[in-house]
Amino acid sequence: MFTLDTYEKKMSDALGHFQSEMNKVRTGRAHPSMLDSVRIEVYGTKLPLNQAANVTAPEASMILITPYDAGNIPAISSAIRADQSLGLNPSDDGRVVRVPIPPMTEERRKQVVKQASEKVEESKIALRNIRQDAIKEVKKLKDDKEVSEDDQKRLDKEIESLVKDFTAKIDEAFKVKEAEILKV
Repeated sequence: MFTLDTYEKKMSDALGHFQSEMNKVRTGRAHPSMLDSVRIEVYGTKLPLNQAANVTAPEASMILITPYDAGNIPAISSAIRADQSLGLNPSDDGRVVRVPIPPMTEERRKQVVKQASEKVEESKIALRNIRQDAIKEVKKLKDDKEVSEDDQKRLDKEIESLVKDFTAKIDEAFKVKEAEILKV
């Protein structure tokens, strides 16, 4: 028997991924998750920054990174500088790395909103792919005579309803983030 639970979980995962991507988008305020994409070379392996250091935002325009091993400070600074999408310039004093967050210009805010809207589209594409898989499975079950034509139509409507709900959640999350980005 066909169940929507697995597809609902996949859609929920897609929404969760979208929300985590939105957390990485810069809004003008310092936030430790801004550096989640930074990976540093430590002890011969690449690690996410938060596994090699404590990342905090003590004030609205500064991120403070306290490495667990002070020998990693140059690697942390160069990894943050190397990530061009962040556009940040860290400085260190031998014990901690300070990353000042410059105020965003109007042009930069619009550019960030555009980047965020691309992530919205990626998430909607993921939802459409999940819908496609669900509809294919229902069609296969109908072809195998495991569900009737009426059941197929009902399931198709339920799938569409589910996609519509998750699309609305993504749009709502984007509206909130857009307002946060454009707020001066």
